[in-house]
Amino acid sequence: MRSTDAFTWHMERDPSLRSTVVALVWLDRAPDWAVLRDRIDRMSRVVPGMRQIVVETAVPLSTPRLVVDQHFDLDWHLRRVEVAPPGDRDAVLELARRAAMDAFDKDRPLWEFTVVEGMGDGGAAFLIKIHHSLSDGVGGMRLLTVMFDLQRDPSDPGEMPALPDGRPPGRGALATDAVRSMLSGTGGLVRRGVGQALPALWSTVRDPIGAARGSVAMTRSVYRTAGPMLETRSPVMRERAMTRRLAMLEVPLDDLRSAAATVGGTVNDAYLAALAGGLREYHHRHGAPVENLRVTMPINLRAEGDDDWGNRITLQRLTIPVDEADPAERMRGIRAVTQAVRDDPALGATDLIAGALNLLPPAYVGGVLKHIDFLASNVPGSPIPIYLAGGEVTGFFAFGPTIGSAMNATLMSYRRRCDIGVNVDTAAVPDSDVLLSCLQEGLDRVCALGDGTEPD
Repeated sequence: MRSTDAFTWHMERDPSLRSTVVALVWLDRAPDWAVLRDRIDRMSRVVPGMRQIVVETAVPLSTPRLVVDQHFDLDWHLRRVEVAPPGDRDAVLELARRAAMDAFDKDRPLWEFTVVEGMGDGGAAFLIKIHHSLSDGVGGMRLLTVMFDLQRDPSDPGEMPALPDGRPPGRGALATDAVRSMLSGTGGLVRRGVGQALPALWSTVRDPIGAARGSVAMTRSVYRTAGPMLETRSPVMRERAMTRRLAMLEVPLDDLRSAAATVGGTVNDAYLAALAGGLREYHHRHGAPVENLRVTMPINLRAEGDDDWGNRITLQRLTIPVDEADPAERMRGIRAVTQAVRDDPALGATDLIAGALNLLPPAYVGGVLKHIDFLASNVPGSPIPIYLAGGEVTGFFAFGPTIGSAMNATLMSYRRRCDIGVNVDTAAVPDSDVLLSCLQEGLDRVCALGDGTEPD
């Protein structure tokens, strides 16, 4: 495992930081089971993590090993169930909620797919459950392209790929490999340190004041990323537990895009401004206005042409303005914060920071994560219709893990709509219906900027 992948694995030493990603793909009809099984079998052969299990090592400074599961059982990972009456979306959401709260069997590959049939409207759902150590949102979308088609009639995928080759290593081989990995990683760290030290030394000779400023900037940047926090900014959403509530919100993509254009911003700026507006309203309804909140956002680190399936993100925490009534001004303030983070010096040190955090006790990692107020993700999806084994996708909602925060709101664009999956820690937000109403109000007010109207 890379250090960033291992971080999402190790954080589960505290169960409340579980890194389970759940997604619901809504279909107009049930997929062809034989076709779907064939596609997922193929995917498991070409995506290494889909047939690998995690093996811990006793060697310090070494990340866990990934080894091929010699007894891989496709029919354990791929299932089909009938939804309970009345077969509506709430019943399927309940299945997804339970999946989000259930821990993985860590002696098997870390994914489960379930076809949910028997819905009252004749449709079906495809429930995805995957551990975050396998992939991030962008990588996950690339992973799913192996399964989906661009037309209803499934295309011919060609010859079945060969099974992955890999004999289970013995304890001695695992230990040797772990030591080699540790030494390689430590040596790489030293080489990178020396490579950075010489230019830094020369910069200090030429411009001591500027070099000092740069050093301070890096220190502050790393602290913003991984430093401890004593409490949440929210005076209301403070408790944390293991119970979740999943919900779905929708908004037209063009509405968010038009709203963002009014201030020269991006869809992500408009999305964050809408969430901030909803949280502003939620705190005001509780008589506890708050000036700003902490949010963690994943930032995609992929270079152009990088087609890696796994994690290529860094989790960047921001403090964004919330108590601004004007949605346009709120968006401008948030845009200033997000633009500054794009050039944050710590982005280049993501793997090193993750490696350091892996060595720290769970209590410290919990201190970093449990005082985040909320998480927000924005994942680009397909702009055109896609199909799963003959079933047309009518909606695609992802529910990212809360990993210690009060809620995670994940936007997945599909066609001309934004499907927003909201995962709420009900200890932090016992009145989740109120929060969801406020979030919808925040979305409505931001989208109204695009047409010059203000909702009632």
